[in-house]
Amino acid sequence: MELQKPDKMKNTRREFIKIGGLTIAATGLVSPFLQSCADKESETADHNLKNEMAGVEPLTGEDYEARLNRLADSMINEGVDALFLEGSTNLKYFFNVSWWLSERIFGPLVNIKKEPVWICPDFELERAKEQIPEGHEIRTWKEHESPFDLLAGIVNDLGIDKRKIAMGPSVRSFISEGFQRSLGTDLPDGSMAVNMVRAIKTEKELAYMDLANMITKKAYKYGFSKLQEGMTREELGDHIRFAHSEMGTGGSGGPFFGFTSAFPHGTSQVRHLHEGDIVLVDGGCSIEGFRSDVTRTIVFGKPGERQKEVFNIVLKAQQEAHKAVKPGIPCGEIDRVARKVIEDAGFGPGYKYFAHRLGHGIGMDVHEYPYLVKDNPLVLKPGMTFSNEPGIYIYGEFGIRIEDCFVVTGDGARMLGGMLTQDIEHPFGEDV
Repeated sequence: MELQKPDKMKNTRREFIKIGGLTIAATGLVSPFLQSCADKESETADHNLKNEMAGVEPLTGEDYEARLNRLADSMINEGVDALFLEGSTNLKYFFNVSWWLSERIFGPLVNIKKEPVWICPDFELERAKEQIPEGHEIRTWKEHESPFDLLAGIVNDLGIDKRKIAMGPSVRSFISEGFQRSLGTDLPDGSMAVNMVRAIKTEKELAYMDLANMITKKAYKYGFSKLQEGMTREELGDHIRFAHSEMGTGGSGGPFFGFTSAFPHGTSQVRHLHEGDIVLVDGGCSIEGFRSDVTRTIVFGKPGERQKEVFNIVLKAQQEAHKAVKPGIPCGEIDRVARKVIEDAGFGPGYKYFAHRLGHGIGMDVHEYPYLVKDNPLVLKPGMTFSNEPGIYIYGEFGIRIEDCFVVTGDGARMLGGMLTQDIEHPFGEDV
């Protein structure tokens, strides 16, 4: 789960926080974990963060070609002969093309007969040629002409059955409706053809995600070493952002203190840090476009019994869900396993305290298909990646969430980025 930046006093959703500066923790207020971080920090004149990007292998033309080949196979499996995509992450994923959305229609008709054929506003042709892969045909339409009729002409030239032309995920309704009028037929949803390609990550993509998740965890660890009585969430967020930058990538983490941690996506209420507060941080970064999403919850000072009790329940829920992951298991079953742990501990029923699904798919989008949610019958396959993020949220007290991303393997699952939570005082495992 990701948290978002407030505008002044308000939080908006689905955008990682970017926030502001502070100093180091007061010794008398920190837990053993926080004190060890502070001690290590004092051993160096500055910090021990280093650039983690050396040796990252970039995507190549062969990677994009392989993705298109997988998409063609997926289209055939779904009974689709041609698929229209428009400006979105999908254009970046399949073609390394970045294009903004507007009322002017732009995008490829991916088909099983030949290379994709692109529809492009005539006055944008030269800019489009800078990005569209060499060898792809581009057909243009002038401002007074119809891009919908242009597509119908492409379909006719390709000899494709118009009943087997689909719209990709995120194609806007005015575009699909216009194409339907020009072709004189309803057009199916081709989302599954695209989603199943992006859902299965390659080894190179998993390496990017492994690194991104590790960097975010190291950034949190650095930020936690800077906790201080009275600090603001903006100050902690600034340290986390700085640490990401020092390690070679732009990333961030959105912190909440005390009772504000009970709001899964933040609140307009302001809380500065005080001894005994829960500190919940959620955020991430990206490597070659592939994202991390990590949440860690600690206590500033000595954890209370109530905090430790709830924390241990959440940690058990994450661990039991992780053990339940295997190829062939329905996505909904993994949510059920985690939710049962929380309900059996008295924090139920249903979404009463564990207020959201267990997890979401993650890749180039922070939230993407598929989802670990109740009753989802889709079965897990090796290479799928998800967040595993159970939580308990008690308004007026605190919220606790632990989030790591994982990949489904041939016989189970593997957490990405390592540094797994051991207990409330060891949020990054043994190496503290």
